[in-house]
Amino acid sequence: MRSATDLPLLLAGLALLCAAALAAEPPPAGVIVAPVRQVQFADTIEALGTVAAVESVALTATVTETVGAIHFDDGDRVEKGQLLAELSSREEQAQLDEARATVSEALRQYQRFQSLAARGTAARSLLDERQRDWETARARLAAIESRLADRLIKAPFAGVVGLRDLSVGALVEPGDLITTLDDDSTVKLELPVSATYLRVLRPGLEVLASSRAFPGRSFSGTVKAVNSRVDPVTRSIRVRATLPNPEHLLRPGMLMQVVVQQEPRTTLVIPEESLVPLGERQFVFVVGADSKADRREVRIGGRRPGLVEVDKGLAANEQVVTHGHLQLRPGQTVRVLAIDDGSRSLPELLRTLPGGVGSP
Repeated sequence: MRSATDLPLLLAGLALLCAAALAAEPPPAGVIVAPVRQVQFADTIEALGTVAAVESVALTATVTETVGAIHFDDGDRVEKGQLLAELSSREEQAQLDEARATVSEALRQYQRFQSLAARGTAARSLLDERQRDWETARARLAAIESRLADRLIKAPFAGVVGLRDLSVGALVEPGDLITTLDDDSTVKLELPVSATYLRVLRPGLEVLASSRAFPGRSFSGTVKAVNSRVDPVTRSIRVRATLPNPEHLLRPGMLMQVVVQQEPRTTLVIPEESLVPLGERQFVFVVGADSKADRREVRIGGRRPGLVEVDKGLAANEQVVTHGHLQLRPGQTVRVLAIDDGSRSLPELLRTLPGGVGSP
């Protein structure tokens, strides 16, 4: 049986053991860290845009006549001035021959009276009359040539024609469609953007566009112009960008997802999962050379998917904790299990850790 004097000694021993346990440092926490990277960063504006040809026209008939010849096929690429279709012009051709003969005779008469007037054997009034006849004949010839030109459908610029829905012998009237012509060497991208971005919208901003028709591929261009008016219904403003299209992949009417890059700059970024929000403030855990976690307040800027810009609080190449910081305490010793450089996904990274997924 213990004596009464042993009880104080026992209690004192237990107190010492508890104090030693409390004073003992917890085991190092396993964490995954990522370096603070310096990259080119830009705030983005996302919108949907519609492709349009840089030049586009519907070629129509201007007279009532039958189609005499067609010189293009579906989807042909044509040069500027190339003849696409001819309308019948037998009557006008005969009138042209007659007008040319009239002009030739009027010029011969004018030259003859000019020489007579120079010798004083013809009145000046007769010379003026012959000159008027010659000029009238020339004007009539020009009018006939103009009517003939209306019967020749030519490409006003180089581009690609649409589908041919016309046959030789068909009767066309003014306004009837002959074909469409699009210059798609460069395309326009028309996109409505919220008027809240008016402060930053300006010509020259970089544009990246993508389409489901070409998965995994993006097309780059620049903002060409910003409309002078805001739509009073949608409160958006129309922005026009131009995209080079040397492979002729983009077609007028296509819908594209557009990202407008604004305020490009070199800045520091960290993974979004490294942030520890406390109220309206943002913190991160920084692992120093002594393997201790230092909680540091940061000021963040723009965001990208998975990344956040840091305006203040970090320096390039510092290591921030991305996984394992939920139970971390300031000043606690950590054990770096892996460094996330962005080249692998989180599941791939976790599979390389001792113990497999979920080690942190």
